[in-house]
Amino acid sequence: MKALVSVVSTFLESRTSRQNLLTLFKLLLMFFALVTTFSVLFHVIMEREGQHHSWITGFYWTFTVMSTLGFGDITFHSDLGRLFSIIVLVTGVLFLLVLLPFTFIEFFYAPWMRAQAIAQAPRELPAKTSRHVILTQHGPVTKMLIRLLEKHHYPYFVLVPVLSEALEMRDRDLPVVMGELSDPETYRKLRVDQAAMVVTTRDDIINTNVTFSVREISENIPIIASARSPAARDALELAGVTHILSLEEMMGQALSRRVIGGDSCAQTIHTMNELVIAEASAGGTDLVGQTVAACQIGAVTGVTIAGLWIKGKLVPAEPTSLITEHTFFIIAGARSQIDAYNRHFGKPPAPDGKKSKVLIIGGGRVGRATARALDEQETEWTMIEKLAERVQFPARTIVGDGSEFELLVKAGLHDAASVIITTHDDDTNIFLTIFYRKLRPHTQIISRCTHEANVDRLHRAGADLVLSYASMGANTIFNFLKGRNTVLLAEGVTVFTANAPKPIVGQTLAEANLRAKTSCSIVAIEHDGQRNIALKPSTVIPAKSRLVLIGSAESEERFYRAFPAI
Repeated sequence: MKALVSVVSTFLESRTSRQNLLTLFKLLLMFFALVTTFSVLFHVIMEREGQHHSWITGFYWTFTVMSTLGFGDITFHSDLGRLFSIIVLVTGVLFLLVLLPFTFIEFFYAPWMRAQAIAQAPRELPAKTSRHVILTQHGPVTKMLIRLLEKHHYPYFVLVPVLSEALEMRDRDLPVVMGELSDPETYRKLRVDQAAMVVTTRDDIINTNVTFSVREISENIPIIASARSPAARDALELAGVTHILSLEEMMGQALSRRVIGGDSCAQTIHTMNELVIAEASAGGTDLVGQTVAACQIGAVTGVTIAGLWIKGKLVPAEPTSLITEHTFFIIAGARSQIDAYNRHFGKPPAPDGKKSKVLIIGGGRVGRATARALDEQETEWTMIEKLAERVQFPARTIVGDGSEFELLVKAGLHDAASVIITTHDDDTNIFLTIFYRKLRPHTQIISRCTHEANVDRLHRAGADLVLSYASMGANTIFNFLKGRNTVLLAEGVTVFTANAPKPIVGQTLAEANLRAKTSCSIVAIEHDGQRNIALKPSTVIPAKSRLVLIGSAESEERFYRAFPAI
C-alpha cells in the first residue's frame, strides 16, 4: 500500500503527468458524448423504420457496433440505417481500437510506469542519516573510493540526475539518490548539513555548480572536487571548495619520480609533522647488486627502510632482499635523515657523463604534467603525441602514432632509459607496453592506469611500474575523511597510528620484530607528547605509547588481527 501511495504521489507531482491525466479525461468525455449521440440517432432511425427499442438497447447496440463485436441481434433494414451503422463502426475502430489505447499508453500508462520507477529511486534520505559521504559520480576514482568506504564502514550515497542511471545502480545494490546536481534543495534532502563529506568528480562546470549549491546549505561540510584547468581551480575556490583534486599533476609527479638513472635522491611523498615519508630509486646507484643488510642504509643515514616496491607491490625490506636497477625504497625519518640519504646515495654521476633520457607517450594532461616534473628534475625527455592540436612543447614533441617503429626510432627509443606511457585508455597502454617490451627488453616501462582492475594486466604485459589513477585519487580523498590517524599514500602505502600492544610493551624493536609478524615497520614512537623518530633496534617500546607504522593495506589488517585488543 505504501508503494502504491508513493507511486501515485510521484505521478501527481509531475506537471506533465497532471496534464496528461486531464487530456485522458477529456478523451473519455468525448467518447461518452459520441456514445450518447449515436444512441439517440439509433432511436430516431429505428422509429422511422417502425422499430421500437428501449434506451438501454440503444446504448447496447452502440457499444457492440463501436467495439466491432456486432452480435447481429439488432439490425437496420433501410440503407440509411446501414450507412449509420458503418459510420458508428468506423468511429469505434478509430476511437476505441486506435486513438484511445494509444492515448492511454502514451499519456497515462507510460508516465505511470516512469513514476513507479522514480518512486524506486529515492530523492530524499531519512532525517537521521548522518556522517555519510555524498558522491556525484560512479567513475574510476569513486569506484575505488567506495571499496575503501565499505572496508572502513562509512555510509555513502551516489547522487545521479538521470533515472536510467539511478535504476541501473540500484540493480547493482549501490545506495543511490536521484536529484538535480545544481539544485540546493537536492542537498537539503540529502542531509548535507549532517554529512561527513561531498565528493564531486564530474567535469569542471558541474563540479563548480555542485560546490556552489552545497555551500548554500552548509558552510562547514568538506567538499572535495576534481579540476582539470587553472580556470576551474579558481572558480572552485571562489565557490567554496575545501580541497581541489588535481589528479593529472599528482600522476605526473608520481610518474616522474619513478624514472631510473636520473636524480636518485629521495622524493618526499608525505609528511607527518617532523616525520617524512619518501621514496627513492636505486637505479644507477652503487646500491644495485647489494642486499639490504650489506648496504647499511639505516646505519649510515638513520632512515628506516619501510619497504621495497616490486612490480607495484610493497614488500618488507628483508636483510637478504637483493637491490636491483628497478628497486624503489620507501623510507621514513626526520628531514635531516632524508638529507643524509641524499648526500650518501643521491645523484650518482653517470659513467659516460650523459644524462638519462625519457620517452613520454601521450601529450595529454598527464603527459604534460610528467614533462614539467621531469624538467624540474633536469631530466631530458622527448614526447610522442598523436594529435597535433594537443602539442604544447613543439621543440621536444613528435606528432604521430606511438606504435610506428620509424617514429620510435626518430624519438630515440633505443637511447631512452625509461618509457612513460600516459594515455587515458588502458587497452592502448597494454598494447603499447607489450610492443615496447618486445622492442626493448631491458628498458624501464612505466605506465599510467585509469581503472584499478587493469593494474595486474599491465604488469603481466611487461610494465615495470604501474600507477593507478583511480587508486591515487581515492586514497587522497580517503585521507581527508580519515584525518590524522590513518594516511593512505598514492600507491597504496598505509601510514597509521595505533596504541602500543601490551604483548610488546617493554620490548626492544628487535625483540618485538613486528616486521616479521605483520609486515609493518615502526617509523616513530609517540610518548608523553614527544615523537621519537631516531629509532634503533635497541629502542624500547614504552607503556601507554602510540606507534606510527607503515606498510601496505594488507599489512595494516595483519597488524590488527595480530593485536585485536589494542
